[in-house]
Amino acid sequence: MEGILRDFIAEGIALPMFASLLTGILIGAEREWYGKPAGLRTHALVCLASCLLTLAAARQVEWTMHLVEGTQIVSDPTRMAHGVLTGIGFLGAGVIFREGATVQGLTTAASLWITAALGVVYGVGAYWIALSGTVATLLVLVVLRILNMLLPGSQEVRLHVVAAPGFGPAQLREILRAEGMERRPVSKSRNATTGLAELTSTTRSRSAAQFDALCAALERAPGVIGYAALSAEDAAGQNPGWHRIVTTATDKGDRASA
Repeated sequence: MEGILRDFIAEGIALPMFASLLTGILIGAEREWYGKPAGLRTHALVCLASCLLTLAAARQVEWTMHLVEGTQIVSDPTRMAHGVLTGIGFLGAGVIFREGATVQGLTTAASLWITAALGVVYGVGAYWIALSGTVATLLVLVVLRILNMLLPGSQEVRLHVVAAPGFGPAQLREILRAEGMERRPVSKSRNATTGLAELTSTTRSRSAAQFDALCAALERAPGVIGYAALSAEDAAGQNPGWHRIVTTATDKGDRASA
């Protein structure tokens, strides 16, 4: 047993394996903290698998196989790296989804891709490059997220409006235009049970005051029965100051009578 462990360390396998595993855990922990679909275990396995495949590709001369007499193997370890980074795209596609006009999961897909790349770099033994890449990745995921919250700027707002059948995308876009907000594609569907129109879209608000003005405009709009407005940052639990606002026809009546 001691001999196997000694060979495991001497062959240069232990360090890249454990380093890649730790890197995957660190990056995955950040994704897990924010409840993303691919978290700690997924990133750890992706980084470790990429490292193992690269280590195996670098040792092709040691592979045990029977060759046809007169043939030889031409070793090209870069093909394995190419295959790993191409294949990880399918895994990344699994965490990207669309909700109305909003696309979610792009950052998680990118973190999976760079985690696989770091595993490959650990596998070839370029430890300083891999370590630098790990630190840079964590800075992007953690520090830039905090910086984005502190800097003044617009926030994406998701809208879901329930309205009378006569209220359509044109009316919603007109409200957004009147409030000076970005107009994007609006999807409309009809509720088979109630017969009411349901519209979903996204926009960007430059301030909390503009966000409140949009909500007030939706409350005043004829034909709007109910709505929900939620900033994308608040949906991820990043900015509790921007909150969901839901109103119904009953709420409107109560406010009018007050």
